[in-house]
Amino acid sequence: MSPSVPSSVPPSAPASAVPASPASAGTAQAACVSIDLGDRSYDIHIAPGLLDQPQTWSGLPRASTALIVTNEVVAPLYLARLRERLSGVYGRVESLVLPDGEAQKSWDSLDRIIDHLLAVAADRKTVLFALGGGVIGDLTGFAAAIYMRGVPFVQVPTTLLAQVDSSVGGKTAINHPRGKNMVGAFYQPVRVVADLDTLDTLPDRELSAGLAEIIKYGPIADAAFLDWIEQNLPALRARDKAALAYAVQRSCEIKAWVVGQDERESGLRAILNFGHTFGHAIETGMGYGAWLHGEAVGCGMVLASDLSARLGLVPTAFVDRMKRLIQAAGLPVVAPALGLNRYLELMQVDKKNEGGDIRFVVIEGLGQAGVRSAPTELVAEVLATHCDPAAGAPAP
Repeated sequence: MSPSVPSSVPPSAPASAVPASPASAGTAQAACVSIDLGDRSYDIHIAPGLLDQPQTWSGLPRASTALIVTNEVVAPLYLARLRERLSGVYGRVESLVLPDGEAQKSWDSLDRIIDHLLAVAADRKTVLFALGGGVIGDLTGFAAAIYMRGVPFVQVPTTLLAQVDSSVGGKTAINHPRGKNMVGAFYQPVRVVADLDTLDTLPDRELSAGLAEIIKYGPIADAAFLDWIEQNLPALRARDKAALAYAVQRSCEIKAWVVGQDERESGLRAILNFGHTFGHAIETGMGYGAWLHGEAVGCGMVLASDLSARLGLVPTAFVDRMKRLIQAAGLPVVAPALGLNRYLELMQVDKKNEGGDIRFVVIEGLGQAGVRSAPTELVAEVLATHCDPAAGAPAP
């Protein structure tokens, strides 16, 4: 039986709490979402200005040393500010600046973090801080999981995608040439700090990529949230803080609830991968970094919606609705023509697969998702409908 989200997903905040358009912009409300994992539970703090608030950094694990891992894009913007705040908490604050990009999510980058930890004689109480997007968060979390068999780490996501998805839930990994995120560990942070002000410096393309992961939560778990996203998409793209605050909070509420039920993706948690089977194939097939993760997931949701319709689970009108929404978010809706055999080869390397069967997250009804295999001929029909040889990498 395919796992699905029941109706007990946490209720949404009232839609009246956020603006309907940029013209009615309001003040973002601070929020705290908790992930209940027993003695590994932690909070996700969401608000503007968190980097500069001393209370943000209180109550963290005690240690003599902290290491901030970031990249060349984020470092000039936020490294000095975070270092200043942490210097009042830790006696020594180290930093490591890595190159930017999905291609850096590799053994080499992971080794650089471990080597730096050894070079500064970091002990098993040293706290790592992941300052950046999903690549930095995954790398730093994986390093924390394996250094001295585990040291604490804090996620400080600076992209929308990381704030609503990759920083939450404890998935850490690096990519392999044969498949995305195939080498990693489940390892939870001790805190997530999502400062909405960091989204002010986010390029438009990266903002749209983050919107893909927000959109995902509606079809799989909350039909009312999907309605809200459609109504407030202009405000989100205009970076209205009140709209962003609600979108991040609601996304984290849904993910926190799912992770609390199924931390290690043995069943229910797989539904968070809506659009990812097709999306990961696009990312790997085009070369890591040619498509942003959110762009590939957005396009993948169009394909997964069509597959859901061809399986008789949703009406074709739902496919059109998803395509319009994803396109309105500034995301591609046409997939590259890698060829059926190449897509199948890439999708065979997927953690949801069982017994050689490729398994897809499908929509079984608005606000409810499941995981199913599908006949190859239906997958071929989906790809024939939505692929175009002219669909290369999205424009930067």
